Order: sequence, then structure tokens, then C-alpha cells
Amino acid sequence: MGIIIKSVLELAKMRRAGTIVRAVLDVVEVACVPGATTAELERIAAREMTRAGGRSAFLGYRPGNLPPYPAVLCTSINEVVVHGIPRGDEVLREGDLISIDFACFHDGFCADAARTIAVGVISAPARDLLDTTRACLARAVAACGPGRRLGDVGAAIQGLAEARGYGLVRDFVGHGVGRAMHEDPPVPNHGTAGTGRRLKPGMAIAIEPMLTVGDGAIRVLDDRWTVVTADGGLAAHVEHTIAVTEHGFEVLAA
Repeated sequence: MGIIIKSVLELAKMRRAGTIVRAVLDVVEVACVPGATTAELERIAAREMTRAGGRSAFLGYRPGNLPPYPAVLCTSINEVVVHGIPRGDEVLREGDLISIDFACFHDGFCADAARTIAVGVISAPARDLLDTTRACLARAVAACGPGRRLGDVGAAIQGLAEARGYGLVRDFVGHGVGRAMHEDPPVPNHGTAGTGRRLKPGMAIAIEPMLTVGDGAIRVLDDRWTVVTADGGLAAHVEHTIAVTEHGFEVLAA
């Protein structure tokens, strides 16, 4: 398909979609308390999205030969890295980490973001993992700008994650975003600075580091969606949609 450069008007539409994504995630984050079920979080997200005039990018999504994704949220707890499916029998507990991933369309354009949230008081190792994952994302976003390269983005994530002793999930990557949720280019969470495609104004990408306390190896459960760490260790996942501008970057969804 190739990289699609967005116009000022198209980026404005993505900015509006990003506003909805941020608002939905804000409300869901407040609801991530001990005793809540992931099905309850799903209902909250669907309600807030509909009120804001958004359309889910996840519900019914079916890449390749996978079954249609059955929810508007991905709710990934502890050892679940990404794509956890909300359930009525899945209850949040004090000390959990939960990744909430949400994307929606508005006026034909998509925005995508994820947060890993602490449920109540979490352990020191869980806090360090969470803080490092967020720091990786911040460094990767700061590495964006006209003339920079995708390798700079991946290197920013990889360098900090490995320096702090965390594993990187390499099987899943960030992506371009716009009229479709997944567009070119792929945005790996590892790389070599100064290599890869050059970033240009008007590009919109989703950057999403995924870190684990193990070696980053993963496996997929029988539902064919839920991705967990191979060793059962903790994982964290955060994501922003950003636009490359003439002078740097703009965060469209967080």
C-alpha cells in the first residue's frame, strides 16, 4: 500500500478521533479498580465511544484468517501482553497490571492508543516495569521528527528496555494509521539508529512498546487472539498515535 501522507484536514480528523480515544481511556482508567470485571470496562468504553460519535476499530476486526475480534477494548492483565478479550468472569485484583488498548474511527479516520494501568497498590517490580515501558514510549516519541528514521524510534525503545534488563516483544510492532487502523509503515520496537525509512511531515504512526520481565518470548492462546508471555512473567504495553510535523511531532492519541 505504501506510506500515506496526510493532509492538514485529514490530520484534523485524526485529531478528533484521538480526542475520543483519550476520553474513553480516561473513563475506563478510573474504572480499573479491584473487583471490576473486564466486561464492565468493555461496557463503559462502548457507551462512551457511542456517546462521542465514534465507531470501534476493533469490534469485528478480522485480519487474515483470524476470527472476528469480539469487543471494542483489549484488556490484557499481568502476563497477557496484548489482545486480551474482555470477560464477565475476569475480575481485577489489587496489584494487577492491566493494559487497555482502544482504537476508533471518526469521520473516516482512526486513532489508536493503549495504557497500562496499576490496579490499586502494585509491587515494586511491577512499578519499575510500568515506569520503564512508559519511559520507552516517551523516548520513542521524542525521537520522531522530519528527517529522523524509523530505526531511531526502535533504537530509543530497545536501548532503554535492554539497559534496564527487560525483554522486548518483537513479534508485534507499531504501525501507520489513518483511513485504516493498520497502514504502512511497520514500526518495530527495536532497531539501529540512523537506519530505516525516513520520517516525513504528514506521516501518522502508532508507537507501542511491549516489555516483559522475561526475555520477550510470547505464545498465543487457543482463542487465537490473546498473547501471553511464554514464561508467565509480567508484561506492559503502552501506545500513542503521533503525527510527524514540519518541526517535530504531535501526539494525536494517548
